[in-house]
Amino acid sequence: MFDVVIAGCGPTGAMLAAELRLHDVRVLVLEKEPEPASSFVRIVSLHIRSLEILAMRGLVDRFLEHGRQRPVGGSFAGIPKPTPEGLDSDYTSLLGIPQPIVEGLLRDHAIELGAQVRPGCAVTGLEQDDEGVTVELAGGERLRSRYLVGCDGARSTVRKLLGVGFPGEPSRNDTLMGEMAADAPPEEIAAKVAEIRETDKVFSFGPFGEGIYRVVIPVAGVSEGPPTIDDFAQQLRAIAGTDFGVHSPRWLSRFGDATRLAERYRTGRVLLAGDAAHIHPPAGGQGLNLGLQDAVNLGWKLAAQVRGWAPGTLLDTYHAERHPVAADVLDNTRAQVALASGEPGAQAVRRLLTELMDINEVNRRLIEKITAIGIRYDFGPGPDLLGRRLRDLDLAQGRLYDHLRDGRGLMLDRTGRLTADGWTDRVGFVTDATAALDFPALLLRPDGHVAWIGEYQQDLGDHLTRWFGEPVARSEKEPSSMGDGRV
Repeated sequence: MFDVVIAGCGPTGAMLAAELRLHDVRVLVLEKEPEPASSFVRIVSLHIRSLEILAMRGLVDRFLEHGRQRPVGGSFAGIPKPTPEGLDSDYTSLLGIPQPIVEGLLRDHAIELGAQVRPGCAVTGLEQDDEGVTVELAGGERLRSRYLVGCDGARSTVRKLLGVGFPGEPSRNDTLMGEMAADAPPEEIAAKVAEIRETDKVFSFGPFGEGIYRVVIPVAGVSEGPPTIDDFAQQLRAIAGTDFGVHSPRWLSRFGDATRLAERYRTGRVLLAGDAAHIHPPAGGQGLNLGLQDAVNLGWKLAAQVRGWAPGTLLDTYHAERHPVAADVLDNTRAQVALASGEPGAQAVRRLLTELMDINEVNRRLIEKITAIGIRYDFGPGPDLLGRRLRDLDLAQGRLYDHLRDGRGLMLDRTGRLTADGWTDRVGFVTDATAALDFPALLLRPDGHVAWIGEYQQDLGDHLTRWFGEPVARSEKEPSSMGDGRV
């Protein structure tokens, strides 16, 4: 019997498996596809918060060497603005990287930590009771686990089997996207594309090296099935008056503009994450990032439930925190899609917003929204930093994020008076009077969000219990925090 079965080994499922393995949870990942996707699949953008998460787990360098960094400015609705001043992060660029590379690196990471991955296994049924979940696979095999997480994409079988509502707007228009060669002279292509983009902000036909172009074409209406190179040529002739001599596609894709959010992320012992819980148009490139952040929010909480130390309502905070975040992403993608419209009213709003974004605070607020560094969970009254993620900091003993690699929480104490005795199996402890903080001490959750700010031991103990359960008795297995990381 497994502790957790995950349906889907995309970025969300692989990241979640790795997070669970940091806590020795027995994990099986079921992936319905028998083989990984081709390397020639669309480039995705890893945003600031996702790069921070990867840094917290010691992974970011693996990704940086496979991607190309580009400015984060201009991410909102494609409005061309510089990167705003004052972004509170070491990672102020987007990382363009092929999605199969992301999936492969995360899958390898999960396997390195001990997760089992079974390709070619599709979930077809599930039943749950007070003790666990029975998962049925195509072919009739049945597996037993304590929990099941559906990370199986927009058409999630797990979500449908649960009967969880997926309200929102259906697809009304398609977008064709792909990479292909073109015979037309580059200067002719550039001139025509510049002309089209005066009124159509979605259309793109940009060079991608070695005579290859990345193409994005909006299409009125919805079609079924994978697109062909003839579909691209036909739409190009309709919009540009020429197909630019496109041929030899590397990959082609079609996606709709459906916008939907699951009514709930948890039903008993079954949970949803990633595209199984939310879908939206790709404006701003937020989808994959939203799923990774779901996984890091859920992983330590589900592990705590499995390991038996979770406070009673901890697992419910997954829905309480992440559902509003997804709702906000859906709203900002709706806004960006509207701003891309060629209608006079939408273009008037776009011109007004373009002017307002010359104000650095406006530009920064929108970029913080797109890149997820502006998220603040509601942890109750307190300083503005409470509930927010904390940027990486220089400490006397390395960097802050280095102390989060094991998936535990972290107590950062500038006073030298505090202790986390009773919780050091779940919370690391660093004392550093030189830390660049405006507060005496703070408590970080494993996802890097600030769970407590203060200076008094009793108050700290209450919040350690709130997030990390009851303390354990002192033993050799639960060493004192005194001297643990102290400077």
